[in-house]
Amino acid sequence: MNTESLKEVLELSISGMTCAACSGRIERQLNKLPGVEAVVNLPAERAHIRFDPAQADVDKLIATIVKTGFKAALSTADTRGEEKARKAAAYQAELRRFWIALALTLPLIGQMPFMFGAEGHIDVLPRWLQFALATPVQFWIGWRFYVGGWNAVRGGSGNMDVLVALGTTMAWLFSTVVWLLGLHEHVYFEASATVITLVLMGKILEARAKAKTGAAIEALMKLAPQTAFVERGGEIVEVPVASLIPGDIVVVRPGEAVPVDGEVVAGNSNANESMLTGESLPVAKAPGNKVFAATVNGDGLLRCKATGVGSHTLLAGIIALVEQAQGSKAPVQRLADQVAAIFVPVVTAIALVTFVAWWWLGGDFTVALVNAVAVLVIACPCALGLATPTAIMVGTGLGAKAGILIRNAQALELAEKINVLAVDKTGTLTEGKPVVIAIEKVGAGETADKILQLAASLEQGSTHPLAAALVAEALARGLALDAPQDVNAVPGKGIIGTVAGKAVRVGSPDWLGVVEAKAQIVVAVGDEIVGMITVADPLRESSKAAVARLQALGVEVVMLTGDNAATAAEIARQAGVARFEAGVLPADKASHVAALKAAGKMVGMAGDGINDAPALAAADVSFAMGAGADVAMQAADITLMRNDLNGVADAISLSRATLAKIRQNLFWAFIYNVLGIPAAALGFLNPVVAGAAMALSSVSVVSNSLLLKRWKPERK
Repeated sequence: MNTESLKEVLELSISGMTCAACSGRIERQLNKLPGVEAVVNLPAERAHIRFDPAQADVDKLIATIVKTGFKAALSTADTRGEEKARKAAAYQAELRRFWIALALTLPLIGQMPFMFGAEGHIDVLPRWLQFALATPVQFWIGWRFYVGGWNAVRGGSGNMDVLVALGTTMAWLFSTVVWLLGLHEHVYFEASATVITLVLMGKILEARAKAKTGAAIEALMKLAPQTAFVERGGEIVEVPVASLIPGDIVVVRPGEAVPVDGEVVAGNSNANESMLTGESLPVAKAPGNKVFAATVNGDGLLRCKATGVGSHTLLAGIIALVEQAQGSKAPVQRLADQVAAIFVPVVTAIALVTFVAWWWLGGDFTVALVNAVAVLVIACPCALGLATPTAIMVGTGLGAKAGILIRNAQALELAEKINVLAVDKTGTLTEGKPVVIAIEKVGAGETADKILQLAASLEQGSTHPLAAALVAEALARGLALDAPQDVNAVPGKGIIGTVAGKAVRVGSPDWLGVVEAKAQIVVAVGDEIVGMITVADPLRESSKAAVARLQALGVEVVMLTGDNAATAAEIARQAGVARFEAGVLPADKASHVAALKAAGKMVGMAGDGINDAPALAAADVSFAMGAGADVAMQAADITLMRNDLNGVADAISLSRATLAKIRQNLFWAFIYNVLGIPAAALGFLNPVVAGAAMALSSVSVVSNSLLLKRWKPERK
């Protein structure tokens, strides 16, 4: 399809999807429409659609989704509140249904141990009571599985809903027939109710995760100020940011967030742009310099001409990148749904053939029915449904204890396959906090300690990050700081004052006339330059070992940073990183991640700043450092509570251990079917033994998952 002709782009919010088969079916139906290219994201419950308005429109797209069996609505910034409320309400409704199902199922579960007694399956509860308890669970609580299963069958595929509906219905129906006809057969009301209750528990966890889908976008949107001070008619008035237009002169006072993208026309200051660039050092602002929305002004007053407002700011662009990345198609489909597409019709056919063959050849309807039901009971998807979630529940619990917070099961599944990890520099490989690393004397005047003591004394009242680094180093050296006099800050340049009777100036090299200085801070006493102080963001103590450990796991580490090439090269050398990219803007970080994915790599991304959010969202698996920006943690799949890249290696190790258990669980879940279904079809298994085998398969799966608790994070 020629995507250049698809000029319109929109997002639709979709409700009613229960598995990857649902999203795949919607995607296929949308892409059948002429002039439409769609990607449906199941966790986000959204469809990202590009279309030719000459061939399709919003109403036609929504109608197609509704016809497929789901609900859809146009998703915009204005509807996010409604979507969030709807997801929260859905979660509460699911939670209520689960508690009701659990209350009805517990009495049935209580009698299950007696099925293994010497006398066989004993009814502790009267059969009419078992019927009364199981029926609401089957047809009220479990109605969603019938709807989901019907939609799947209507779309020509099978999913877990079909398995749940089929297995539980046959167990319930057989038990009801036995009870009503007074047959001398066992009933399986407890099996149908227990399966539905356990599967519903997994659906609750899914609904809870979906209720937080838009958190990353909301965190980004909250950064921008809602009002701005603008010059209108010779006066400075406060107006809503939404009313600003390009060309407006905006006044930004000290400590305020910049409301627009623009250019400084008057004033000198510095701006904290770490939320965009990830760099902890402030950036000087003077006439002609650019400013960006949501960055924080320092200690000077700025007059700025707006060049980008509303959706045309850099921040809005980052938001759009995150939305696009979150709406992209997941790289894997759910294994259980893939298997179910083949498993369901095969089991149904085997049960039907069993019934017909035994009735036709043996002439005994009861025997035929019992053997057919035995096939369906042994094929009940309880173990299959437990295989993945039990291992994931144990794995995520272990992760939480180790300071690894995993947002979704998909991230845990994919982490084991990562072979490239892109990392931010500041706050990820480095401490994210500037410190003094060198003091250079100029001339034969002051000593290094004296140069630091003069600078720190003058700067001790400032909140500037560089000033804080000077004061911290002076105190660490045990230097006594003098009280400065006549202190005056020169915004964006430096500071002037008197220390111990000496006129001292501390500031940028260009302000003090030092050409080609290698240090960021120059100190002058009177008219004489006495020293230069270098401040840098040091490598984390654990980063080198963490990089080596990741490489030992077969993961290539690539550093992406907005810093200059020289600084990036030095940090990469210290950390043992062979490949890095310097001067990378926020949008470019996501592009680099996309390029790595296009090369066939399974890409992880680790970062801590807002500038990392698009790349985090674009990666196959994303990791946020715990002390980083909230939006980075909201956009990431996995949050590391310790500011240590070893957490990524731990997460990959945990993922590999968890996936090994999942594969083992799936083996045990299917081995009973592989051995049991033929035995049941041949009449060697009655429903009692089939039910016991089904229960045993579930026990083996859960027990095997609990063995995962042996995993421990590596500590040195």
